[in-house]
Amino acid sequence: MSAPGRGDLVSPPEAAKQAKPTPLLLQGQDYSFRSQPRCLDFQEQVHRLGMVEENDGSPVPCVLVLARSADMEMNELSIALAERGIRMARVDADRCVDLPLTVYTDAPLLELDRWLLRPVLVWRRHFELSALPVEPGTLAAAYATDQWGAVANWLGSRADFGHVNAVCDLDRLTQLSDAAAFGLTVPRTTVTTLPGRTRPGGGHCIVKTSGRHLLEPRPGVQHGLFPRPLETSRTGKAPESAPVIVQQYVPSETELRVFVVGERCLAFQVDKLDPAQLWVDPEAVRVAPVEVPAALTDRLLALAAHWRLRVAAFDLLVAGGDHVFLEVNVNCDWRWFEHRAEDDRVSAAVHAWVAERFEELLGAGKGR
Repeated sequence: MSAPGRGDLVSPPEAAKQAKPTPLLLQGQDYSFRSQPRCLDFQEQVHRLGMVEENDGSPVPCVLVLARSADMEMNELSIALAERGIRMARVDADRCVDLPLTVYTDAPLLELDRWLLRPVLVWRRHFELSALPVEPGTLAAAYATDQWGAVANWLGSRADFGHVNAVCDLDRLTQLSDAAAFGLTVPRTTVTTLPGRTRPGGGHCIVKTSGRHLLEPRPGVQHGLFPRPLETSRTGKAPESAPVIVQQYVPSETELRVFVVGERCLAFQVDKLDPAQLWVDPEAVRVAPVEVPAALTDRLLALAAHWRLRVAAFDLLVAGGDHVFLEVNVNCDWRWFEHRAEDDRVSAAVHAWVAERFEELLGAGKGR
């Protein structure tokens, strides 16, 4: 099929001209979050201000982070690594346009601003292409997004760098099938464009996004897509514009957020009234540190190893003595849970693991 020429006119089908009903997961979802592209990274600020004595010009081994400015976990990591004498550098999606950057393809080196760095360990988190500060829908935006996507994917998987997580995105459907294969209980699930006609397991069901929980239609403004009970009164007869997950509702006593850090599992019990409360009414959510049963620890560590994840967060339901797998979050955030529980074990574990892994790779000559 040939592309239309410059003089061709392409008319949309008559059905596409009619107003489409609002997708189920966009109905009543009014949560939004604005993030400012401001540098809050301690190491970047002190280096830009010339407060750190420069070396003789040889490449400086570093931890390279691909993130965004509002990633407070990485801002905190920057301080923790500085205290250990480890250089951390970052490329933020919302600040990368016009960034002076040169990456050498034949050597594990890069020039970032005026610094020559040798990445030893790379961590890609929250480097979402939708956060690039470009005008959506323009040719310039498509160009910048495509170029940065290709380079970020390459940096995040380059073989002569060490990596915190070998993947930055793991789709939810793969998660469910793999979790079941590793012996974890999973809710009965379908993915469909006709949610009103599907009830896996019968009875009550939950509708979830098959993609991301947060969408960013405009750079810096994120909108939430939260799980919600399936109400047939909200669904139309026509197919939805995109497939969603319809999942069996599992009555539970509580929920667990289990952070895998290296070979450790650190958990919080999370008590909330509905799935969206974590975002829309966080002060009403109760969080407390708990121990992880040995059998569950073994399965989660095995699953994390299968996915080549070293720092990640698992969400599970506790139902009748069983643990029901919901999802794993690769770009996991832990500071909010620590604040609610007044417990900083995850931060301490992450900082220590990153520092130890950096030293291990440096000692082995990784990146030379």
